[in-house]
Amino acid sequence: MNELLVLLTEPWHLPFMRRAFAVAAIVGLVCGVVGVYVVLRGMAFIGDAVAHSAFPGVALAYAFEGNLLLGGATAGLTTAVLIAFVSQNRRLKEDTVIGVFFAFAFGLGIVLVSTRDSWTTDLSSFLFGQVLAVDAADIWRVAGIGAVLVAVLLALRKELVAVTLDRETARAAGLPVLPLDLTLYVVVTATIVMSLEAVGNILVLALLITPAATARLLTERLWAMTLLASVLGCAGSLAGLYVSYAYDLAAGGSVVVVLTALFTCVWLCGPRHGLAARLRPRRTAPAPAVGEGA
Repeated sequence: MNELLVLLTEPWHLPFMRRAFAVAAIVGLVCGVVGVYVVLRGMAFIGDAVAHSAFPGVALAYAFEGNLLLGGATAGLTTAVLIAFVSQNRRLKEDTVIGVFFAFAFGLGIVLVSTRDSWTTDLSSFLFGQVLAVDAADIWRVAGIGAVLVAVLLALRKELVAVTLDRETARAAGLPVLPLDLTLYVVVTATIVMSLEAVGNILVLALLITPAATARLLTERLWAMTLLASVLGCAGSLAGLYVSYAYDLAAGGSVVVVLTALFTCVWLCGPRHGLAARLRPRRTAPAPAVGEGA
């Protein structure tokens, strides 16, 4: 019992761990809320596309000694807006358009990186993250941007859900589908970009998709799914950092493994949509006795 107590309290004595816990919890919460709309829309692929589309902007900014975060944000937002516009063509599915821009952005990033003789920590941190190296300014920046993004989603939740469930019906009802698409794409992009420098490409994608997918298996209600996704994202991030500290493992990778483990447990044992529940024999009403009901 004492060993468990030491494990739970010891990391909080270290300033860099306190900062890591803070930023991971905030990012986990914000990504959980945003991820709900991504999962419901079936646009998980865009998280990967935007994260990789930010990469050439980061590489270009690095090559010209500019601001890496600004470069990534510019490239990510540009790609998101292009995807939203091109996706309005009904002959092209949204995932097809995302795939086109995803491949282009990643290829452009590789080309830009190949022009440099060395691959430095500053640039690689956008891929793998440095959650243990964040400072107080990073925490306040992520918290401020995250609060704005969550407020936007909550204010437009009814309209965004309507467009998510049936775009044609929403358009017939007079909802501004394209502006709502652009808003959602920009929110997703901003969420990814604000988190890249702190937690990296791989971790932000896991936080964006996995908690929301886990919550989707547990509830049908939007408000409950949003609450669960944010709690799972936050709790999973903290648990992953504890695992990283206890076993001296990579912080970002540990968080991803913990989140995936939670998803696997719910997929297997979920009360309504888990594998065990689906394999359980359904109860059938007993057959009436002979002559009963005559």
